[in-house]
Amino acid sequence: MRTPPVREGDLVALRKPHACGANRWRVVQLGADVRLVCTRCQRRVLMPRDEFDRRLRERWQEDEHEEMDG
Repeated sequence: MRTPPVREGDLVALRKPHACGANRWRVVQLGADVRLVCTRCQRRVLMPRDEFDRRLRERWQEDEHEEMDG
């Protein structure tokens, strides 16, 4: 299964929620590793790209997210 293309600035949902209870992350860096920022508590995490691809459940582009909110 191919993962959807992800770009910096996109919001993603992973398989398990963060310890703070949020399940939305903002992608801030892509490469061999992916850097994410929790949208609730602003915690930054770095995970290997293959782990990120396995845990990815849903993706929203930044402009799609703005349309959903308002």
